[in-house]
Amino acid sequence: MQSGYTCHRCLRSLIGTPGAKSFARHVRTTSVYTTTSKRPYTQINGKTRAVTTQQKRTAATAESLNHRITRNAPGDLKSAAPFGGEEAIKSPERVLLQSSNLFHSFSNSPSPAIRKRAAFMKSHAYCPHPDHRQTRIVTSPHDPEARKTTKSIHPPAHVNFECPDCGLPVYCSERHWMDDYEHHAEICDTLRQANEDDHDLHSGRFFPEFEYPGPQIEEILPNMTNWDTYLYTREYNAINEDRSMRQATRLLTYPMTIASVIHELSPYNIRSGGRLTTEGLKSLSALRYSLHPPRSGSGLGIEGLRPTPPAVRIFILGARAESSLPRQVWVQLEYLFHRCPLHLIFIGPESMTNRDDEFPLPERTATNPFGGIVEDRISNYTKITTFVEYYHTMHKANYFQPFDPYFDCFVLFHPGLGHPASVHEWEETLPQLLETKVPIISTGYTDWDMQRDKKWVEEKMAGEVDLLMEAGENRFRSLRWDLNDLDPGDISAGNWGVWAFRGKRYETTMRDGVISL
Repeated sequence: MQSGYTCHRCLRSLIGTPGAKSFARHVRTTSVYTTTSKRPYTQINGKTRAVTTQQKRTAATAESLNHRITRNAPGDLKSAAPFGGEEAIKSPERVLLQSSNLFHSFSNSPSPAIRKRAAFMKSHAYCPHPDHRQTRIVTSPHDPEARKTTKSIHPPAHVNFECPDCGLPVYCSERHWMDDYEHHAEICDTLRQANEDDHDLHSGRFFPEFEYPGPQIEEILPNMTNWDTYLYTREYNAINEDRSMRQATRLLTYPMTIASVIHELSPYNIRSGGRLTTEGLKSLSALRYSLHPPRSGSGLGIEGLRPTPPAVRIFILGARAESSLPRQVWVQLEYLFHRCPLHLIFIGPESMTNRDDEFPLPERTATNPFGGIVEDRISNYTKITTFVEYYHTMHKANYFQPFDPYFDCFVLFHPGLGHPASVHEWEETLPQLLETKVPIISTGYTDWDMQRDKKWVEEKMAGEVDLLMEAGENRFRSLRWDLNDLDPGDISAGNWGVWAFRGKRYETTMRDGVISL
């Protein structure tokens, strides 16, 4: 009997390419059920190991996903079996690339999905050599286009030459690569690391870092100082390799970025260097009061009936990849807040991209005017709702009002508030967010990206913004570097930085018997 232990939804979220579906069918493993024991065992690298309940659940999910993808995939994807075609699928060997053989140039990669990315790069990315003319308006001093001028000698040219050290198409020719090697060497090692990480996802190996722990008793407190202390105190499987750590944090960075700010054991505080402001302490203290309720003596009997507070709503605006994360990743957020129900609300026009087979969009009716997709059976304390709509449209309809600083919070993952290509989408939304007076947590790919967003907010809403947390590096950022297929030299880390703000609150005071603001 064949089944797949590795969570395919985790892999699809990490890969984020059209070839992910093609790849997801082929991560297989061989399970052997013994006749002398009621407990299933699996054959891994010649050793027999007991299969845990979590592994069986993951295997069933993967087998179901494999059947659905194989049935719905177009013919060219069905025939594009990576690493040796259909024979590789039927082979009992799961590991198709060893850890010592992960480096391959993108064009000669054993994976069809990566070869497809290489072709995309060569068709869309431009050579960064300063002899070429600019192809776009420069918005950042770190942009490779900043080294070019409109008076350069050569016209723009697509990348075609692959660096032998990092394996990525980075220049139009070997001559330009050699001439500009000193500049390329600054990021070459990082590009090679990203190359190997991508091939690792396609290697077919067993991914223990994608198995997550269940609930933990309240007396065992998580240490949220950094990734190492958190994973240890939450009793994750031991991660002993840097590459596995990078793959694990690429998914967990989303729930943990939120938790690291709003949790009562947050590493951010008002001490010197703690980055939290006085106004931030006021707002987050109100939210933490609801997230960590005291024991009320409730029980199962009639004598144990107690009033139940409403769920804490976390609005994730402009949702993209985070809305398609495996739900078990988001459930990790619930395990940090005992006895507190959470309602995650994903809002954005791209919140259901490439997920039509999983959740077809419902019709908009009088009872569901914005076509929300409700997932209310994820766990006892977590509910997820997804809206394919702009927030400002729903805000005008008073769909979520009223807002309460004790029960509501907004999160913006890489919003691009000040980016020229997306600033118009936030001009109407930003005043509405500040009007709610609830905390707004925002992240950025880089320090420049984050500072640009912060500057735009302060200039756009001058005098109407309270800074809750100073901008800086996120302790729970993704440790993995991601490539930009439109510009291979542009590398970034998910949720690299984090900061928080809120609409300005005016306190009413009494002075000489007269109320003043």
